[in-house]
Amino acid sequence: MESRNRDQKHRHFLQWLGTIVVFMFLLAGCTVAQADALPYVDLSQRSPLPSAAASHLIPLRLAVAAIISPQGTAESYGKLANYLGKKLHRSVQLAQRRTYAEVNDLVAEEQVDLAFVCTSAYIDGHDSFGMELLAAPEIGGSLVYRSTLIVAANSPAQTMADLRGSTFAFTDPMSFTGRVYPTHLVQELGETPESFFAKTFFTYSHDRAIEAVAAGVADAAMIDSLVLDYALERQPALSTKLRVIHRSPPFGMPPVVTSPTLSVRQKQLLRDALLAMDQDAEGQTILRALGIDRFLPVKDALYADVRRMIEETEARR
Repeated sequence: MESRNRDQKHRHFLQWLGTIVVFMFLLAGCTVAQADALPYVDLSQRSPLPSAAASHLIPLRLAVAAIISPQGTAESYGKLANYLGKKLHRSVQLAQRRTYAEVNDLVAEEQVDLAFVCTSAYIDGHDSFGMELLAAPEIGGSLVYRSTLIVAANSPAQTMADLRGSTFAFTDPMSFTGRVYPTHLVQELGETPESFFAKTFFTYSHDRAIEAVAAGVADAAMIDSLVLDYALERQPALSTKLRVIHRSPPFGMPPVVTSPTLSVRQKQLLRDALLAMDQDAEGQTILRALGIDRFLPVKDALYADVRRMIEETEARR
């Protein structure tokens, strides 16, 4: 009996020992597999270690609303995009879409990290999915701009009222300066764009609206004052073809925005890179080419007047 008990204890011990051996073998296998997956780091090298996020492998995705045409956008914003990519040690993808709404969709769906949008696109994005401000450009020492009504140089029109029955070029359905504000002016006359103008069409960029008026395709258009200034500086001959007959009150500058779901760290890195552009020679050169003094942090309150006018204009439609 005692011998049988000893044999049973011996068998249990061997089974337990076998289990331990198998467990240790499996554990050793896992340890080797994990070790193989880890990067080798030579501690004798003093150069900075690569980022844990491997950000150089993830492109910086930047979108620009069609405030200016695709050709103008690539030329104007390409160097800015590359500058930000270099500062963040990331390659760059510059995305363009035909309409402001499509750019907002890119931001909402996290398809881009940051976007340059118009004021009303920001209002729409902020109110619909929480689009967030990163910064806004200061231009000529100011954080505001205007909507500018242009006609052909030989046009007899002096005010919006004189454009009844004309052909009018809107820029984008979501544009504040190119659609909302001129609609507001027409509503002040007791009309709608459909009843007031003989014909309207969308150019989907401000520089193309300028071209439409200069070429006589449209009798008038309302455009971003910044784009007009930029166009006149680059093409002085336009001043002989166009005339400004109305300027709006000042409104908050079109901002740089991001998705609310982008990580806090990435938002801060992007904001820091923008705000520091005017502090180094390369950044200053790029800003100067864009006609920008610097980027500054801004708050939603800057766009209160825009939001109010959008709401009033939509309520009258």
